[in-house]
Amino acid sequence: MERLLVVMARLRAPDGCPWDREQTLETLKPCLLEETHELLEAMADDTPGPHLEELGDVLLQVVFQSCIREERGEFGLDEVAHTLCDKLVRRHPHIFGEVTVSGTDEVLRNWEAIKREEKVERESVLDGVPRSLPALLRAQRVQAKAARVGFDWSDAAGPLEKIAEEAREVREAAEGGGDKDAVRREVGDLLFSVVNLCRFLDVDAEQALQAAGDRFTARFRYVEARAKADGVEMRDTTLEVLDGYWNEAKRSLKG
Repeated sequence: MERLLVVMARLRAPDGCPWDREQTLETLKPCLLEETHELLEAMADDTPGPHLEELGDVLLQVVFQSCIREERGEFGLDEVAHTLCDKLVRRHPHIFGEVTVSGTDEVLRNWEAIKREEKVERESVLDGVPRSLPALLRAQRVQAKAARVGFDWSDAAGPLEKIAEEAREVREAAEGGGDKDAVRREVGDLLFSVVNLCRFLDVDAEQALQAAGDRFTARFRYVEARAKADGVEMRDTTLEVLDGYWNEAKRSLKG
């Protein structure tokens, strides 16, 4: 870590790299987002080499931002690490204190209670959920926060019925004269309800949708290959023919 800080200081020095010297917290935002997605891709691939490299790239973003703050005389990487350590110790009283817990659920409840004490200026349990989160993740976060204070369904029948209700409202909006704002609102409610079902069933909505996209991609590639092998132009053939290929793909490609 010391070597990394020395390298960063050299890059940011007056005679350092022009690109690194020009970066600000604002210009680093898309870099952090891109590197995070590349890390997620490496994690999904589960190959140590790429994972190692992408972890380093994300670490660079943390160090880079800390260096910029330190140049302003605000804080450095040491303060970041110490603040994190203090928070972890404070929010794990069952490890570093005398609190006894029965399991993960109680750990999470204690975590949220301690967090609320730390953030006394917050008026809502939802205040800590960044609006900048990806929509699926943000939906799961606000739903989970609400559930921890008792605002939740008693069983899976609740969110399932809500999905059916929202689907009917989408149909009504779509057939009601083409009000795009109304359709957008109802589709949003439907998506939110599906995410809530995922949360209730302990399914990560992002991973579930990624897997569905992967399945669609694999099956569609199969359809393309079959059409090409049969000399069929997809744009010119019937949907019945394409459905036949699609059903073949579903039978042939498991998962």
